[in-house]
Amino acid sequence: MSIVETIINIPMEHTQNIFGQFDAYAKIIEKTLNVTIITRNNELKVIGDNDSVNKAKSVFLKLLELSKRGNTITEQNVNYALSLGFENKEDMLVEIDKDLICHTINGKPIKPKTLGQKAYVDQIRKKMIVFGIGPAGTGKTYLAMAMGINAFKNDEVSKIILTRPAIEAGEKLGFLPGDLQSKVDPYLRPLYDALYQIMGPESYLRNTEKGLIEVAPLAYMRGRTLDNAFIILDEAQNTTPAQMKMFLTRIGFGSKVIITGDLTQKDLPSGQASGLDVAMKVLGKIDDIGFSYLTSQDVVRHPLVQKIVKAYDEFEKRNDNRGGNTTDNRGVKITEIDKKKRTRRATIKKK
Repeated sequence: MSIVETIINIPMEHTQNIFGQFDAYAKIIEKTLNVTIITRNNELKVIGDNDSVNKAKSVFLKLLELSKRGNTITEQNVNYALSLGFENKEDMLVEIDKDLICHTINGKPIKPKTLGQKAYVDQIRKKMIVFGIGPAGTGKTYLAMAMGINAFKNDEVSKIILTRPAIEAGEKLGFLPGDLQSKVDPYLRPLYDALYQIMGPESYLRNTEKGLIEVAPLAYMRGRTLDNAFIILDEAQNTTPAQMKMFLTRIGFGSKVIITGDLTQKDLPSGQASGLDVAMKVLGKIDDIGFSYLTSQDVVRHPLVQKIVKAYDEFEKRNDNRGGNTTDNRGVKITEIDKKKRTRRATIKKK
């Protein structure tokens, strides 16, 4: 294996952004691709085998393009550029960055950051109903919220409706004090947070008073017809099949619906089938309904979150393989031991 070297010129105004604090990003690239990186002023020397050096050069040049476009380079950008480099898709990094949805109240641009997120946003533009399914941190709700606010500002819809099932995350909170709104607000806090960040609290309150933005528990949707609205159902894995059917049959003319959920974080009672699971099976072949599946590679929170999601996925796969888990007719997982017990009970009844 021959050792080669190449020199990359990075303009001085972009060096800090691309290399990271204390050259942290350069060290990630160095370790991942097994190359040696020497920085001197705005000159970057990369030493290693030919393939690794070429990959490193490509990654640095793509990060430079992102920096020139006004982006603040993050560790997520670096890690994703490297993963795309291994698939020879690093050119897609800049293409993804060109898709600007809108700006936050502070002027920060909101864009998809991964191929999975880009496909999700594209489906929202094309389809009337879109299911965004994936683990925590993949931007399912936030991107849907950004698309909804953008559609509202462009007069594509007349109102925004945000809803989610009011169910505790594995805890019994008892009776909460206050009026009805005070009781349901804690369940809807993630939706409020995204609204405040993108739209600003003053604009949100003004439009809420006019009835143009509505944040409500899923139970409030019963009996309504939702016309000309951008509707987001969050945490859909915690709906029952009946609730999901009720929600989907509320949709009127001129509306767009985004349903987000994480199949690995269900808070339903044991033995209760998830409305999201059932909807995926029932609606999968309808053309006007899109399904976008995000993975741990699409996580854009702290890099540690991506590692946590991946570790849990691997753990659950190992357990499923070891136990031979399947599902019953309600969509509930049953182990090989459960199946033997059920077979034994059926045999006894016959006797």
